[in-house]
Amino acid sequence: MRKVIFLDRDGVINENSHYYTYKVNDFIINNGVIDFLKIMSLKGFEFIVITNQSGISKGVYTKTDVENVHQYLKTELSKSGISILEIYYCTHHNDVEACLCRKPNSLLIEKAIARFQIDISKSYFIGDQQRDVDTAIAASIMPLLIEPNSDLTKIINKIV
Repeated sequence: MRKVIFLDRDGVINENSHYYTYKVNDFIINNGVIDFLKIMSLKGFEFIVITNQSGISKGVYTKTDVENVHQYLKTELSKSGISILEIYYCTHHNDVEACLCRKPNSLLIEKAIARFQIDISKSYFIGDQQRDVDTAIAASIMPLLIEPNSDLTKIINKIV
């Protein structure tokens, strides 16, 4: 069984200074993310991103925009030898349509657990909002709440 670190995207992996980050030019990887992922990878962790992308439902941007940003992220991480198992994202917003996959619901994590045979007792969810914590708790995964855009290397000791 795999041990996985689930990561929120905006504010955890990338700078969250825009209301919506859907352009590659606006996608800036936060300080410490690559070092953190390298260290955790050496400790046997794999990585899955769980993110709400409600701008799709609201018509602000498209799935193609999100896929382009995610491809850019994967490419940048691969330059440092880091891979992401999967990026799951919810395209919905409660103001437009109801769904079960939008955080704080845990459906996206549950899909990942089933698909990748994840050991939830050895896995973590890193987020920068209370809904990330609530999502982790709903999936029985240890939550780690950080300040938005903070250096992930500062929380290594909370995991290993």
